[in-house]
Formats: sequence, structure tokens, C-alpha cells
Amino acid sequence: MPRIVDHHQRRALIARAFQRLLAAEGLGGVSFSRVAAEAGVSIGLIQHYFAGRDALLRFAYEDAVGRMSERVRARVRNGEAAGAPTAEVLLDSLAELLPLDEERMIEYRVRQGLQIEASHETGLAQVARRSGAELLGYVTAMVDNGVERGEVAAGVDAPLASRMILATVQGVADQAAMSGPDAFPVGDVLRPVVGLVFTSPPPR
Repeated sequence: MPRIVDHHQRRALIARAFQRLLAAEGLGGVSFSRVAAEAGVSIGLIQHYFAGRDALLRFAYEDAVGRMSERVRARVRNGEAAGAPTAEVLLDSLAELLPLDEERMIEYRVRQGLQIEASHETGLAQVARRSGAELLGYVTAMVDNGVERGEVAAGVDAPLASRMILATVQGVADQAAMSGPDAFPVGDVLRPVVGLVFTSPPPR
């Protein structure tokens, strides 16, 4: 009986080897031979799944932002199922954008490194725009939900408020990446900013 090959699993194996190398050494230190050694596969297998460097970069970028987004959605589902205030659900889920452990640090470095490449590579730019739009849409929906629940004042510009929150998250992520996640309490930085938007406790 022929062995069934999980092609998506193989692509993910290769992409995550690439991500680890990029996070450790920067994009300039990554080659197909290095990725093959890190993943424990042949260069030919990488070339079978990825037509070239750009295809691997794009898949690795999509994989990183996709895993991050799925963890955000899981935190939202769990928070809403527990009946937590919208502001608390938002704060909890925003932690997935921060480099607070090894997995999230790798994803942060991948996103940062490939966002730079996206400035002159169309495929990566499409991934960056789509990911940014999804994040903005997610936070905007949370702000709109806060308005409906009485946690956010009526008339608040939800997209503008969401951009303020996300800009702060990016700044906190940059500081945490440079100085280490234990260098300062990230929650103490994010909570007041979210509190500028979510000004009222939810009704009991």
C-alpha cells in the first residue's frame, strides 16, 4: 500500500525551518541548503514544493501570520465563552502579537524581516496588507462590540481607535524584542491605552 504523503505538513516543516533560521541569523543567512539541513530534508524536496526563494518566503510569511491569527481567534473564543468583558478579551488576545516566548519571538522576527522585503516584493506585500487588514478588522470589531455592550462610548471612531491600539502593540512588541519580555510589564503599558477606548465597565 503506497504511503500517504501530507504535502501541507511537508511545506510547513520546510517553512518553519526557514523561520527559525531567519529569526536566528537574518534573511541574508538563509539558503536552500541551510533550510534543507535545518528541516532534515533534501534540497530537491524543497525545490519540489517551492519554485524558488520568493515562493518559500511567501509561504513562510503566510504560515507565521496564520498561526498567530489562529491563536488570537482561540483566545477570543475562550474569553467570550467565559463571558469576559470585551476589553479583557481584547487585551488577552493582543498578547499573541507580542514576542513573549520562543514561538512568538520567531514569528515576530519573521514578520519584521519579511515586512521589509515586502516593500519591494509584490507577493510579500500582498500578505502584509492582508494580515494588516485582518488585524485592523479584528480590533475594530472588538471596539464595535464594546459600543454595543456599553464599554465604549457611542460615536467613537472605531477604526481610528483600533489603529491607535495596534500602533501601541507594535511599539511594545519592538521594545520587548529588544530588551526582553521580562524587562517591563507589557500589560501595564497596553491596559491604559485600551482603557482610553473602553472607558466604561460592562453592565452587570
